Amino acid sequence: MNRRSGYLAIVGRPNVGKSTLLNHLVGEKISIVSRKAQTTRHRITGILTRADTQFVFVDTPGFQKHFANALNRAMNQSVRQALSDVDAILFVIEAGCFDERDEAVLRLLPESTPVLLVVNKTDRIREKTRLLPFLEKVAKKHDFAAIIPISATKNRQTDELLKVASAYLSHEGLLFAEDELTDKSERFLAAEYIREKLFRLTGDELPYSTAVEIEKFEEMSALRRIFAAIIVDKENHKAMIIGKGGEALRRIATEARKDMERLFGTKVYLEIWVRVRSGWADNERFIKNLGYE
Repeated sequence: MNRRSGYLAIVGRPNVGKSTLLNHLVGEKISIVSRKAQTTRHRITGILTRADTQFVFVDTPGFQKHFANALNRAMNQSVRQALSDVDAILFVIEAGCFDERDEAVLRLLPESTPVLLVVNKTDRIREKTRLLPFLEKVAKKHDFAAIIPISATKNRQTDELLKVASAYLSHEGLLFAEDELTDKSERFLAAEYIREKLFRLTGDELPYSTAVEIEKFEEMSALRRIFAAIIVDKENHKAMIIGKGGEALRRIATEARKDMERLFGTKVYLEIWVRVRSGWADNERFIKNLGYE
């Protein structure tokens, strides 16, 4: 059998559904999601292997220009790096919306790499007659190799997206083992699951001033023992995450643990505490220690 594989970068402004798309394509929650913009901070690789093709998707943080601290510089650099050495780019936008944030991402795209325009959230367009004029308008923005309207949450047109993308896979044979879903470690995914719960279960601004550091990860055949610290910028943030009587922190830990057990296929003992580290988001050395490139 002639099997082909290749790398596809998923890029776009914050909150267009890049991580949701990756998870639906791979079939597991590899990249964390929430309704808040910029949930994704790292470059995440998700792998989908079919009978004759293997897609290696590279999910990226949403590119933005509003903040200039070390964390956001690292995130934007991650987007730029993902655009190099890929077979094609999936440029994800939101149906009915193309603004200066999308334009900023579009300017980053190399002319030498095929770009597939993925128009997500089409299920939110109530008047379907509005979609075609919108597609015609954005088609003039760039010489796109293809334009594919989809709904990641409803799993609409995702097979068509894979069919189109498969034509750009340039590598002969498989890049990863057939049963691999990501190149990220369980330790990395554990930190991400905790961070997702911070985004989902805390106030609007609080998650952006937090990070998660796995201090110990013990792997046994039927158990994972995980000890993690939530890093916050201010003392009052610590109190907010812990909550009255520790209730908020317990909920974060419980929901994160359940997700870990589902993905790892084992029981998980999870212990989380909160630590204050002022100015962590602008400390380049600390950012690198957390795994940001």
